[in-house]
Amino acid sequence: MQSRNPVFARNDGFNGRSASAYPGQTDPSTWQTGSPTGAPAGYGSTPTATDQGRMTVDSVVQKTAISLLLVFAAAVATWAFIGPIDADNPDNLAKAYGLALGGALLGLVLSLVNSFKKVISPPLVLAFAVVEGVFVGAFSKVITIYVGGDVSIVYQAILGTVGAFAGTLAVYKFFNIKVTDKFRRGVTAAVFGFVGLALLNFALSFFGLDFGFRNMGMMGLIVGIAAVVLGVLMLILDFDYVERGVAAGLPERESWRAAFGLTVTLVWLYIEILRILAILRGSD
Repeated sequence: MQSRNPVFARNDGFNGRSASAYPGQTDPSTWQTGSPTGAPAGYGSTPTATDQGRMTVDSVVQKTAISLLLVFAAAVATWAFIGPIDADNPDNLAKAYGLALGGALLGLVLSLVNSFKKVISPPLVLAFAVVEGVFVGAFSKVITIYVGGDVSIVYQAILGTVGAFAGTLAVYKFFNIKVTDKFRRGVTAAVFGFVGLALLNFALSFFGLDFGFRNMGMMGLIVGIAAVVLGVLMLILDFDYVERGVAAGLPERESWRAAFGLTVTLVWLYIEILRILAILRGSD
């Protein structure tokens, strides 16, 4: 079944079409030990120490770790660069807003390029991770204003993101969740709808007409919870896509596409959990 996720939809292997994406490879289900006609040497047999050309769960984990480390490093550097936001440093708030907005817009552009690029580019994935790190660091700095500068909210959001990832992975594996085409379509439509409403609200805000979709009140809390639910559903899609890619015997380079998709989802979860915590703390 074809993927509807823009991160993976341009890649044939994630959609069960590995033969068309990588000439010379046949349907993985027909590969046998001894490499039948059309299958590269080593495909269809048990991977060995010398069989390093295929995408594996380990390679996805490694590439995702590199991407997330870049996000973290760029976020920490951005946080330090902005400096304290207080009465003695009034310009730092404008600096934080500027970096957050710039990081968000450039990150959106890079995410679209990576999502619709036929052949994944590792440098572009890494560039996206750095830009997202700038956005995460600046946005986190701005959010702390709503809780009196308490940075513990950032650590709580990180733990919440890790917990959401681990919990979703455990449920996905232990309950052997099967992702159907209907489920994919539903989640993808919901994500596009959410992003569309957020962009519309952002555009209207310049004219004072926004409908509070992303405010820090009750509406914002409800929307944030819905966004976290969407993020968890996106993680399920990500896990499914990784499994399908590994089963299709994709080249190891495609691990970067999987890492990009997971990075997008984890940053989404972190931002939404951080917003929810800030709203709840601000209402105390």
